[in-house]
Amino acid sequence: MKRVTIVGSGFAALTAVRKLRAAESGMEITLVAPRPVFSYLPGTIWIPSGLRRPEDLLIPLDNFFQRMRVNYHQGSATGLKDGGRTLLTDNGEVSNDGLIICSGGRFIRKLPGIEHAIIPCEGIPAAVKIRDRLKELQSGTIAIGFSGNPKEPSAMRGGPMFEFLFGIDRQLRLEGRRDRFKLIFFTPGAEPGKRLGPKAVAGLLRQMEMRDIETHLGHKLKQFTENKVVTEGGEFAADLILFMPGMTGNRWFDNSDLPRSEGGLIRADKECRVEGMERVYVAGDSGSFPGPAWMPKQAHMADLQAEAATTNLIAELKGRTPSKTFKVELVCIIDSQTSGMLVARTPKYNLVLPEMRIFHWLKRLYEWRYLRQYR
Repeated sequence: MKRVTIVGSGFAALTAVRKLRAAESGMEITLVAPRPVFSYLPGTIWIPSGLRRPEDLLIPLDNFFQRMRVNYHQGSATGLKDGGRTLLTDNGEVSNDGLIICSGGRFIRKLPGIEHAIIPCEGIPAAVKIRDRLKELQSGTIAIGFSGNPKEPSAMRGGPMFEFLFGIDRQLRLEGRRDRFKLIFFTPGAEPGKRLGPKAVAGLLRQMEMRDIETHLGHKLKQFTENKVVTEGGEFAADLILFMPGMTGNRWFDNSDLPRSEGGLIRADKECRVEGMERVYVAGDSGSFPGPAWMPKQAHMADLQAEAATTNLIAELKGRTPSKTFKVELVCIIDSQTSGMLVARTPKYNLVLPEMRIFHWLKRLYEWRYLRQYR
């Protein structure tokens, strides 16, 4: 019986479990993660307004693991040895015949004063902190922005920050207190949302102007203080700072022979194979993949990569040459609590549909359907 180990419990990891089990009923699957829980991070944009509670987005995986006949190994990865055949964890070693790394990325926290900012995608507790701070604030300036990893163009996650920006604007309006707040959007890039496509940039800037959201664009960030954002192009006061830094690789990668990109992620080929290693694959935020600079770090992309990784690992375990590649596709609804803007991009086209209420409800429907398979 072949043994496959999966590191992580996020989008890519759980998709890998489903695809492996569907293809190989007799395979031994071991999943390694600190907790047997799936955190649905896209839904955190609705926590500040109360549309979602933390418990709505935390899905216990015990039933899913039982249905999929998964051996759950509680622990955190700490390293790798034997060419990838042994995963080191803080709870012992796990041997395998094939390995899929889906342990996500790590946010770069080098900017001076970053402790004064809330990083939304660090998890549900961050979204709860935003909710509580918004309740406390009676007036003031809210600064929302993001940056990237200059050595890894794809290792950024700007989409959720537009959603927090527009969502907070809508929330304050619904609460009848928007006139007491100034909202400022900032990013070192001169064209916010450029990776979503040229049409999206114009649409996002137009939305900001319509909502009376100020912008501070195209200036390298220098530091944060408790009540200020400082850039090379000036500084401005901020009573609440939400900031998404760029991403790099997990610290445990350092205790391995995993090949790394200049930006710190795991180098992989178009079949999601880790370069120079046998039967070791990567999917999602952990990997640096060939493709266009706008290739997103998002749940949909992680799912597509996980599908390719599992198909190719099964082929390799059976002595065949891996050949399945993943489709590069960006699909998202930029939500603003009651409506949303649809953006889609592939190498062949770029589609942007304006804000409509139906897109908000489609996003909620998608969440329900996605989580249903793991409940």
